[in-house]
Amino acid sequence: MNKVILIGNLTKDPEQFVSSSNVMRCSFTVAVNRPYSSSDGSRQTDFLPVICWRKQAEICLKHLRKGSRVGICGSVQTRSYDSQDGSKRYVTEIIADEVQFLSSRSDDQRDLPDIPEVADRKAQIEDARPVDFDNDDDLPF
Repeated sequence: MNKVILIGNLTKDPEQFVSSSNVMRCSFTVAVNRPYSSSDGSRQTDFLPVICWRKQAEICLKHLRKGSRVGICGSVQTRSYDSQDGSKRYVTEIIADEVQFLSSRSDDQRDLPDIPEVADRKAQIEDARPVDFDNDDDLPF
């Protein structure tokens, strides 16, 4: 069985590639925090390369940006190639079967200036008064 489930954040915008057989490919790196701290109290982070193909690649290119939080379900794949100096190199990648977008578009665009509609909605939420449910007769159920 070869199954990987990850949750992390993109380290940079996804990159687009088209294969020699004209198939769309998208790659990005996901930073995933390890679940434990080291002896000095710092948390370790792994930077894992992810590959998406075809329609999923198009969707990821359209919606993901640096900092986007994603959930990835896929498999681990190792491939090798000969480098220019003649040595054999190995690459381990995550081939994504599923990509879940876990951050909202506004989270991904947090460095952009305030959008009036968002600011208005935030003000409405902040002005909202809590509902008093002390009297059970007011409950609709």
